Amino acid sequence: MSATPAKVWDLPVRLFHWALVILCGFSWWSAEEGGLTLQYHMWAGYSILALVIFRVMWGFAGSASARFASFLHGPARVMAAVRELLTPAPMQVAGHNPLGGWMVAVMLVCLLVQTGSGLFANDDILNEGPLYKYAGKALSDTLTSLHHLNFNVLLGLVVLHVLAIVWHRVRKGERLTAAMVHGRKPWADGQPRLAPAWRALPWLAASAGLVMLIVNL
Repeated sequence: MSATPAKVWDLPVRLFHWALVILCGFSWWSAEEGGLTLQYHMWAGYSILALVIFRVMWGFAGSASARFASFLHGPARVMAAVRELLTPAPMQVAGHNPLGGWMVAVMLVCLLVQTGSGLFANDDILNEGPLYKYAGKALSDTLTSLHHLNFNVLLGLVVLHVLAIVWHRVRKGERLTAAMVHGRKPWADGQPRLAPAWRALPWLAASAGLVMLIVNL
């Protein structure tokens, strides 16, 4: 069967992806500006935390291509994907390939570390995270240092992610960015079953509610 465009990414995954791109860019800018903009930086951080919690939930309750079980594989599958990555043929997966799947998992963990440490951080001037009072100055300073260090790790992951997208486009002819916009990619095994977008709403509401509860402890 020849590959024809099929919808492989549901709307919640695509909105999550682009909202995360925008919020992470804004967070970087607001941190660089400092001062009063750090209040907006914290709000962006709360939003990122809610999105990441939602994505973890959706990784168990969402569409097949969004579920961790569909893209987190053992060493044998990962090594096979490395070999396949070097060939010009498109990778025959409906969603994330085994390498991209682990990149997603690592990035989610790093985002949790980033937003979690930010809840306790301080800037030694005016701004403190909402959970600073539970940490004290010494632990807060340690977590602030982790917050800064982990940002560099995230930046490295973003660069690696962009390079992978370029490689797939140039070497394998795969338009991964476009697929994350319209949700479609060539796929020979028919139309994967996607969860309806409305099913994500209670999970997103639960994630936002959990973050509101945390920041108001």
